[in-house]
Amino acid sequence: MEIHAFQTALRDTLTFGARLCIIFMLCCTNASTVAGTAVYPLEPMDLSSPRATLKSFFSTGDALLRLVQQEHWDAPSHSVAKRIRQAESQLERTLNLSQVPPAARFDVSRDAMVYLYEVLSRIDLPPEQKIPNATAYSESGKKGQPDAKSPSWAVPHTEITLTRVADGPQAGQFLFSPATVKRAAEFYEKTRALPYRRDVPLKNYAEMRHYLSLNGWMISSRTIERFPGWLKQRVFSQAVWKWIVLALLSVLYLGAVYGVHHVSRRGLSGHAFRVRLHRLATPVTLLLLTPALAALADQQLTLTGRVSESVALFAEAVTYFSLAWIAWTGTMAIAEAVISSPRIGDQSLDAHLLRLAARTIGIAAVLGIVFYVSSQLGAPLYSLVAGIGVGGIAIAFAAQNSIENFIGSLNLFADRPVRVGDFCRYGEDPNPQWQRIGTVESIGLRSTRIRGIDHTVTTIPNAEFSKMHIVNFTRRKCMLLLTVLGLRYETTDDQLRYVLADLRDMLLAHPRIPNEEPEVRFRGFGESGLLVEIRADVDTSDRAEFRTIREDVFLRAMKIIKDAGTGFAFPSRTIYHSRDNGLDPILSREAEAQVRAWASAHQLPFPRFSGEYRKKVRNTLDYPPEGSPDASE
Repeated sequence: MEIHAFQTALRDTLTFGARLCIIFMLCCTNASTVAGTAVYPLEPMDLSSPRATLKSFFSTGDALLRLVQQEHWDAPSHSVAKRIRQAESQLERTLNLSQVPPAARFDVSRDAMVYLYEVLSRIDLPPEQKIPNATAYSESGKKGQPDAKSPSWAVPHTEITLTRVADGPQAGQFLFSPATVKRAAEFYEKTRALPYRRDVPLKNYAEMRHYLSLNGWMISSRTIERFPGWLKQRVFSQAVWKWIVLALLSVLYLGAVYGVHHVSRRGLSGHAFRVRLHRLATPVTLLLLTPALAALADQQLTLTGRVSESVALFAEAVTYFSLAWIAWTGTMAIAEAVISSPRIGDQSLDAHLLRLAARTIGIAAVLGIVFYVSSQLGAPLYSLVAGIGVGGIAIAFAAQNSIENFIGSLNLFADRPVRVGDFCRYGEDPNPQWQRIGTVESIGLRSTRIRGIDHTVTTIPNAEFSKMHIVNFTRRKCMLLLTVLGLRYETTDDQLRYVLADLRDMLLAHPRIPNEEPEVRFRGFGESGLLVEIRADVDTSDRAEFRTIREDVFLRAMKIIKDAGTGFAFPSRTIYHSRDNGLDPILSREAEAQVRAWASAHQLPFPRFSGEYRKKVRNTLDYPPEGSPDASE
């Protein structure tokens, strides 16, 4: 009996010592792990083989569940939620998400890693030494080697596969294959009733995610556990209370957007800078509120499955839609701000080209955003480019005339023959009674509008207008006053000289006639009178002002002619009732004798004067005539 008691005591002592040794070893292991974490905080996950990937997956998943159970369950905080997201990011690195649209990767990966953790914890896994390690594979699958076939390993009796990535940032690492990620929920549904094959810190984590908020910090899981049962019931894989909160958030979101849109557009119309600026309020509101709504849905409600993916895709699409809206409206607002300067007319070609440039930049920005969003949502980029290319060719064929008119607009912009407000004559009309003349009202990208002198509006395509002969009257430095006065034939030569001198004096003294020597000349003999031509420049380019100055000159000319004792000639016929005295016989004989003398002396000036005679006669007249100011010089 004493021997048996001694053996029993010895066995208990050894057992207690063994336990102390095990505890000491565990403490040392934990201490070394903590020390390692402290010394190597950036140590990467080992994903070099299926064995290493599974080991990293389980260790990171266990740490995540312990964090949720020990620190997040009763007293959630922002710092703890941040650590949970960091752990989830580590788990996400074990998944091959190359076939998942970037916009949905966060939600898909979060669901997939939870489902795979639950599945792998409930099925029989082979012993660790049976799972291939890094030495079991050749170097052929690594990046840059000629053998492009990627090795893979499937969990026995399952379709869960770990495949080595051939290229990209994670080349050479073993990750859960895209097909495994896609079917993770399916695998979970088939194994959810199985018991756990390994110890897990928190059981049924996948089920709790449907009604708990395990990533949020605004409400604790303990509080949600106290909700009535009907609020925790699942409807389309989400708890009822989550649907209620999501609906309230959506109502607040839509109400805020509608309110801003309604207030910002009240009483505004047109395309001015102020109007464009107010129109930016709605897309800016969408850009600010949509990510906030998505963050609340993902981080606080912890939505799962298709609902989470749909909310994420909706938020992504609306965010980039608002960016495209801002790009389009913002470029137009900048263009209108430049156009509002006094130097640029609202309907001028410069203004239209600025608007075109703004539209072009806006369209380019929108297309860039569309391409980026399409790639984020998983649409093939080459298909979009090919579709836009084919559509562009079709549009180009259908819009040949518009393109031709646009090129005409560029020609008008380069040459600038006219501007808005210019008075011009355009084209060549075969009917001389109708002249194409008017004021330019607007020069658009397709056509030009001209208001004629009869107040009608003519619209001319720019492709035609740029080829026309255009006379711009507005750009004249001065306007020509040209008229011919007819004086009666009874006017004597001295009276005519008086009229010419007084008219020149009047024009020289006129403040709006810039000529140093206005041209007033005796032009010749008309059918009804003596012709006096007035030719002078008027210092104005305004047609209405020219008319008033011309009227003033004509009234002064009338007074001068009246003061000279003569008058204007009118088309008339005068019949004189008198005896005809015939020709003067003496003067006639003298003229005939002179001609015979020229002939006998061989000096007849026909067909021309002789050279000697021309030298003799040249410059013998007194011009300027005696009595004029220039005659004394």
